[in-house]
Amino acid sequence: MTDRKTAPGARPGAHGDPRDELVEHLPALRAFALSLTREGSAADDLVQDTIVKAWTHIDKFEPGTNLRAWLFTILRNTFYSARRKVRREVSDTDGIHAARQATRPEHDGRLALNDFRVAFEKLPDEQREALILVGASGFSYEEAAEMTGVAVGTVKSRANRGRRRLAVLLHLEDGEELEMTDRATLAVMAQNAPTMR
Repeated sequence: MTDRKTAPGARPGAHGDPRDELVEHLPALRAFALSLTREGSAADDLVQDTIVKAWTHIDKFEPGTNLRAWLFTILRNTFYSARRKVRREVSDTDGIHAARQATRPEHDGRLALNDFRVAFEKLPDEQREALILVGASGFSYEEAAEMTGVAVGTVKSRANRGRRRLAVLLHLEDGEELEMTDRATLAVMAQNAPTMR
């Protein structure tokens, strides 16, 4: 089991009000929300819902444990609950809802980054989520497994399958690395994500 007290996002010895630390985690929460929703305003709404739920249920947070992991878990559960609700309530025969879920890659002058974003969007949700958690967000496989409610081996498998699929979509040869400067993207593609932190 992961030692949650030493993970980033935790503040060993600090037992103040965790609400004071919520703002520190907003950029990471928005990045994770954006990877799930694939749409800016939906990501913002998801982060807002997450913060409201965290604030309302702050008494359920165990002081000294990993606040960021707790927030990511709330965000993830909120996203999937809303998605299940939409599937039950919305008939999307014209593809209107599905079209809202996709965003065009932003032009930033780096073709490799655009190619990566397009390829990343093609991954199944579970693989994208695993790569964001253990790659870009820096959580250990154990923490990601705890947040997503699956076995550690399942998280590893999803991350590895996601990396292999990205390599195929990006036409990378065996051992060839993606030439990028963006640290989050490089972390997603890294083969040796930490198993413990």
